[in-house]
Amino acid sequence: MKKLLITGCNGQLGRALNRVYEGEQVQIINTDVPELDITNLDAVMQLMREQKPDVIMNCGAMTAVDLCESQYEKAFQINALGPRNLSIASRETGAKLFQISTDYVFSGCADHPYVETDRPDPQSVYGSTKLAGEQFVRDFADRYFIIRTAWLYGEGKNFAATMLRLAESNDTVRVVSDQFGTPTSALELAKMMHVLEPTENYGVFHGTCEGWCSWADFASEIFRQAGKDTKVDYITTAEYPTQAKRPAYSVLDNQMLHLTTDYKMQDWQDALSVYLKEIL
Repeated sequence: MKKLLITGCNGQLGRALNRVYEGEQVQIINTDVPELDITNLDAVMQLMREQKPDVIMNCGAMTAVDLCESQYEKAFQINALGPRNLSIASRETGAKLFQISTDYVFSGCADHPYVETDRPDPQSVYGSTKLAGEQFVRDFADRYFIIRTAWLYGEGKNFAATMLRLAESNDTVRVVSDQFGTPTSALELAKMMHVLEPTENYGVFHGTCEGWCSWADFASEIFRQAGKDTKVDYITTAEYPTQAKRPAYSVLDNQMLHLTTDYKMQDWQDALSVYLKEIL
């Protein structure tokens, strides 16, 4: 039976992967920080030698973007050294490796959707450490899928859940309207990984739902589909300062997915509808 090891199993994507593989002839080995510290090479090597997984899906990351700015070393350990350690282990054991990356590896200054071959230029500690993680995977892993995603939401803490919570006690919410990207369902991303996993279609992929919008548009669509009367006050990034610089435009084009497979991810509005029907 195929063995699939998931790191960060308690996160949104880890939970979605467990759903997608439910009922299949696959042994899932779920790990999170208590079971495996991916920043510790000895611990990683020991577990991989014991379990001998066929596939490693690294869903572990430090995603608190602003906190990364003040905790560079911790962010580098989790977002860069973690993937490095898993890459070394995957090469020794012969396992395929999935590394989840981010739209933050780009500057956000483009006027067109980014494709996989566009030059990265991260503007934050989060983006730079995730890009370092990508490079370590390229350097040390033999068989890998690097998947850049964006604006992820699923089971757990996320933007959509926050908006619905705010709607319970607010007539209006202020949301940034000059940052553009693609809301992406963790379930849709897990399905994409499920499609790629049995193949040898290795390399860098963008994995987001189809289409794009601003954060304010996303909030408006959440309220519309959820039947909420809450209004969205469209504000600028300058009116909502943050410690880390956010990409102004980080729409990702799933070019490699389109060119090398027949699989297409859902439009972001349709994927949001599926998510809301499950939680409301």
